[in-house]
Amino acid sequence: MDRKEAKYLYILHLADNALILGQRLGEWCGHGPVLEQDMAMTNIALDYIGRARLLYQYASEIGANKQNEDQIAFTRNEWEYRNILLVEQPNGDFAHTIARQFYLEAFHYPYFTALANSKDTGLAAIAQKTVKETAYHLKWSSEWILRLGDGTELSHQKIQAAIEELWSYTGELFLESEFEKEMQLEGVSPDLKSVRDLWFEKVNATLGKATLKIPGSSWMQSGGKQGKHSEKLGYILSEMQYMQRAYPGMEW
Repeated sequence: MDRKEAKYLYILHLADNALILGQRLGEWCGHGPVLEQDMAMTNIALDYIGRARLLYQYASEIGANKQNEDQIAFTRNEWEYRNILLVEQPNGDFAHTIARQFYLEAFHYPYFTALANSKDTGLAAIAQKTVKETAYHLKWSSEWILRLGDGTELSHQKIQAAIEELWSYTGELFLESEFEKEMQLEGVSPDLKSVRDLWFEKVNATLGKATLKIPGSSWMQSGGKQGKHSEKLGYILSEMQYMQRAYPGMEW
């Protein structure tokens, strides 16, 4: 893998994470537990779609196949997506959505803070904008972890179950792919070991405060960064890509 291909896959990986998670959160639109949280999740989804657009536009500038952002986002096959498995997991109940979001935002905040100092000025600029959004996303999801964990007996049970069910998907956050190793050597991507320490510190402190237990299992899912996905991604893509495949050439 040469440097140009590694950089393209790295940007694609970040963009795919944002697009698929944005699509997942968008499924809550009109179905939130209360209007305020319905709007909050919809707005967070829009932040992710906006991030995905910036990254796909950047990827289109360096990609060898000269595809525009719409073609990259909506015309690839399932195995060509590089998103991690956690973002494609179903929303489940509200507790599952909060647990997924908290795991991801506890990762995104230190990750994009570090990426803002990347040697790649294009990625650094996108990261600087993303950090501001992520600070709010982390605050929102952390507060809900506390509220559900330290709330009623039922809310505690549901958020603890969600924390445990999604735990096995968190290992992939820190499992370096070949393109990430290449970009780290180039000073483009953050050191995942340092991010992991900050992530675990935040998760440990927040779950402890919410009277929740950190799962003990060390077995972790992986494969998304290499294009090996669960069947759940196929359902997302069939809905998300319908318009572009039915009417090729549409623009975002």
